[in-house]
Amino acid sequence: MLTPAKGKWTKEEARHLLSRAGFGGSPDEIGRLHAMGREKAVDFLLNPEEPIEAHPKPEWADMKTATASMEEMMRERREMMAETRDLSAEQAEKKRQEMQRKMQQQSRKQGLEAQHWWFNRMLKTKAPLREKMTLFWHDHFATSIQKVGQPVWLVKQNELFRDHAFGNFRELTQKIVRDPAMMLYLDTQRSSKKQPNENFAREIMELFTLGEGNYTEEDVKQAARAFTGYQLKRLSGEVMQSAQAWDEGEKTIFGKTGPYNGKDVVNLIFKKDACAKLMVTKLWEFFAYEKPVDSQMDDLAATFRKNDYVLKPVLREIFLSSEFYGEKAIATQIKCPVQYLVQLIKELEMESAPLGFPMMGQTQLGQVLFMPPNVAGWDWGKAWINTNTLLSRYNLAGSLTKGSVGEMMGRGEGKLKKLAERRGKWKGGNGPDFAKIAPESGRNETKKLVDGLIARFFCVPVPAKARDSFIAYADSKKGVIFTDKELGELCHLMLSTPYYQLC
Repeated sequence: MLTPAKGKWTKEEARHLLSRAGFGGSPDEIGRLHAMGREKAVDFLLNPEEPIEAHPKPEWADMKTATASMEEMMRERREMMAETRDLSAEQAEKKRQEMQRKMQQQSRKQGLEAQHWWFNRMLKTKAPLREKMTLFWHDHFATSIQKVGQPVWLVKQNELFRDHAFGNFRELTQKIVRDPAMMLYLDTQRSSKKQPNENFAREIMELFTLGEGNYTEEDVKQAARAFTGYQLKRLSGEVMQSAQAWDEGEKTIFGKTGPYNGKDVVNLIFKKDACAKLMVTKLWEFFAYEKPVDSQMDDLAATFRKNDYVLKPVLREIFLSSEFYGEKAIATQIKCPVQYLVQLIKELEMESAPLGFPMMGQTQLGQVLFMPPNVAGWDWGKAWINTNTLLSRYNLAGSLTKGSVGEMMGRGEGKLKKLAERRGKWKGGNGPDFAKIAPESGRNETKKLVDGLIARFFCVPVPAKARDSFIAYADSKKGVIFTDKELGELCHLMLSTPYYQLC
């Protein structure tokens, strides 16, 4: 079983906890977490004081507002259709295309606002583990705005994940089966007893709950019959089960027979031991390291089942284990792009991200919020790094430390260039407050300066050769006065190393 962590609670361990159970932080934030002690620090993250509504969603994402907007759009569509009856085929098609463009423009605008809203939550939240778990669920129950089309349903789903961040996995799974975004993404609303959607039933078992090898093709076919009849009201998001479209007949799933519906199938799934094992292993790999000891995952799964699939006790056991703070865990995880961008801004102690920077960074690094590549979510670990994305990480770090985000966006292509033009290029002077990062009074002692920056940016001490190169660079740049410009260049050098890609 996992061994409880004992011994001295170090600042390095506090930093590791804040990076993995959140998005990192400034030296002061790490210091405050360290001062709590190990158990209180973990409980602080698991029981955040910040209200869940502390960061209001965009106005258009309120259901009353969204419903009114959709009704207005439908009214305009009806009027347009009435107008086209007296027009030529060419004129009618032009009208339809104009209407389609208007709807697409609104969807793109709302999508960008939703992405900015969530990124900003991650950056400013006082409940970092809650946001990290929201990201975990977004990857686990992956849906994309490109298929769903209506951003309001992605925001609604995002709130569902946040509400159940540490809660009951079975209850969340029951809700995701009837979630508008998931239904639209996997076409559940089209599943009827005449044509059951086997794809949805397979994803529920293979990706979401059991994993490969823990169900049969016959289980999938029978479960697909149970999931038939769900219908979505696009205006309100209400989900109902149509008696006519639902297959009310007997189904045999996992060797048990009954007139099961979708809720029954989920309950049957959660009676199988494989369900707990899949989830605790995925949690461990997300927060700690890949390929954990199988017997330890069996014990963690037992904790999960004992607590009726509530996540908080499992997360607490992970974060209080010696294995979580061991050599296999610390500085072994490649930061995912969203983690990299949020942590970079936090460690540079910037209060907010430059306009357009989060979206530009996500696009270049390969992880755009609300746009996972497929139902399996993103590939993690080494998949985040290649020649292009590594160079982009270095350039993005330089654009922040040198105050050149506006120039970088101005060189962008397509959507990013249009975004820069629409919202205005970010001007210099809004970058890091270097007085916070390194007070001017201590900049002439280059070894002390470098060691302070190493402690700020790296999760473990860097090799002596790397430290010496940082000191030599600082000495070459120092001159009479070590200004913010030279400090920014030193920070850029340190951030453009393989060591900074790890947490």
